[in-house]
Amino acid sequence: MTELNTGTDKLLGRVHGPVAVLSFNRPESRNALSDEIYDGFNTALPQVAQRDDIRVLMVTGEGGAFCSGGDVKGFRASHASEGQSMTHEESLDRLRQNQMWISGAFRKLPKPVVAAIPGPAAGAGFSIALAADFRVATESAIFVSAFSTIGASGDFGSSWFLPRLIGEAKAKEFMFLSPRVSASEALGLGLINRMFADAEFDDAAMAFCDELAARSPIAMRMQKENIQRSFDADVATALDAEAAAMVRAMSTADHREAVAAFFDKRTPNYIGR
Repeated sequence: MTELNTGTDKLLGRVHGPVAVLSFNRPESRNALSDEIYDGFNTALPQVAQRDDIRVLMVTGEGGAFCSGGDVKGFRASHASEGQSMTHEESLDRLRQNQMWISGAFRKLPKPVVAAIPGPAAGAGFSIALAADFRVATESAIFVSAFSTIGASGDFGSSWFLPRLIGEAKAKEFMFLSPRVSASEALGLGLINRMFADAEFDDAAMAFCDELAARSPIAMRMQKENIQRSFDADVATALDAEAAAMVRAMSTADHREAVAAFFDKRTPNYIGR
């Protein structure tokens, strides 16, 4: 296991074989977001994208929580200093930047992103989990949008990701009423992909990532692009792009290796070319 540079101790980075792990590390605040965390993602994610030895990104949290979203103490401090803080335009530009450094970057990353949720995911932390390609959680994890409880509308992509996962009506219930949703409820709704026992979570989450990492990185990149394109494209455009990706994929060394492994009755060894 080696370190992955994030430039801060508020977001821990390491590489475990083919899996990069970024972990929120503000346990005293249930891993509330901070400028250091935003900068940490912006430092680390380009490395994850560029390194061929990294095939999967896991995002998790220290201290039994995933991420509690914005720091409410910071909100109160900003209210107290009203008139001395940023202008509306400055605040908007900053939030747009931070969203793209995390949720937007997850979407663009040419590798699977797994949110491994060891406990509460709330507010923007909930939104960030939604931005991942997969979500796995402990039995004791709790999901809550929390925005309506502080008179906020939502950020980091909640309004885009949530209805695509659970439908419009249920997404509105989540956002308007902010219920506390258990991991078992989330699994039933299709909000998470796997639920693991608390005592087995670390190993089980890593095993899930390792299973993804054993697949062809080229095929997964193209599949991610195809599925994401489908939300914005008409069927003819999606079919054309899917055909182009299929022909490219079947011309790769990974495809030839997979076919050979099928006939040899062995596990394929993908090289990403």
